[in-house]
Amino acid sequence: MAPFRSGHQVTLLENGAAFFPALIAAIDRAQVEFWLETYIFEVDEVGSAVIAALVRAAQRGVMVRLLVDGFGSLEFVRDHAERLRAAGVAVQVYRPLASGGRWWRPNRMRRLHRKLACRDGVEAFVGGINIVSDFRRQPEPNPRYPRWDFAVRLEGPVAAEVRAAMARLWRLVAWASRRGRVVVPRDPPFAVAQAGSHRAALVLRDSFRHRHAIEQSYLNALATAQQEVWIVCAYFFPGRRFRRALEACAQRGVRVRLVLQGLSDHPILHYATRSLYPWLLENGIALYEYTRAMMHAKVAVVDDRYATVGSSNIDPFSLFLAREANAWVDDPALAEELRQRITQAVAEGAEALTLERVRRLPWYQRMASWVVLWGVRLAIGWAGIRREMEG
Repeated sequence: MAPFRSGHQVTLLENGAAFFPALIAAIDRAQVEFWLETYIFEVDEVGSAVIAALVRAAQRGVMVRLLVDGFGSLEFVRDHAERLRAAGVAVQVYRPLASGGRWWRPNRMRRLHRKLACRDGVEAFVGGINIVSDFRRQPEPNPRYPRWDFAVRLEGPVAAEVRAAMARLWRLVAWASRRGRVVVPRDPPFAVAQAGSHRAALVLRDSFRHRHAIEQSYLNALATAQQEVWIVCAYFFPGRRFRRALEACAQRGVRVRLVLQGLSDHPILHYATRSLYPWLLENGIALYEYTRAMMHAKVAVVDDRYATVGSSNIDPFSLFLAREANAWVDDPALAEELRQRITQAVAEGAEALTLERVRRLPWYQRMASWVVLWGVRLAIGWAGIRREMEG
């Protein structure tokens, strides 16, 4: 399933209420260096607090490196990046948007979608939470319920792997932006000791050595599942291989349950996903739509033993175009904790779907789903990833 390593302490963090205080505390503990990568960096009350922590660290002599995506953090790059550089924070931009209308080229869809952080090579964060308030960027903001998302805090050998992955990408972006050779120490500044009893693994997706790594980790998990699989995914539009794996899993008696968005900030992909509902339900896969608030989570639990938390959706953007990072953990207690949080959220804020209900949808909604489905397939072909999805 994943190259697990022993000796970790892994803490599950649900929503920004748990994640941001832990992240800021780690920044304040940094002694030598702090690395941060994000797709969205919004300077709201949360982003301002993170900026203040990064500046504090830089002012006490910590090497602070921030890498943001040129599309997801467009306003941050335009309005705030220079201010951070002036305060001593090294800032780079992954694939800045080109001028002259060239942003629409297929290669411009290859974004930095990872959400990673690392303190001194010994403590790391992996997940799906951007630097933005849980109550912002929602299609129907609800002051009572936050956006639903997860991250994990990792102490142990995988933290050094997170740090190494971030350093490699930092060098690549520096070279691509013609900033010249960037000297980054290749080893963590502190020795990474055994921190706990959890077995953990970092799985990356890029367009070079790890093109299919995250998809394959899911396929391996589905192939070995024996009792139950929960998959919570904000954007779900899998290729043929993934659909076949879900079908085979359900056919051998495994309870397969998908929790998908009921409220979406990307209606086109949402309609395309709904076109798959009849097939999923006909093949014995239970479906739930989370409707209490915006859902941004990308997590899974397999057989009350394995859990994954990360940035990767199960759609063409994440599996075949973007840079992504997921953590897998082999630990019954943590898997059960994540499973309980999923089942509680489903009980309190999701709707179970049935084949009868899906077939009773108004004709214009069903037609819209199929029209969008073919539009998405054309876009997939235009982006050059149809063969990978249908493999």
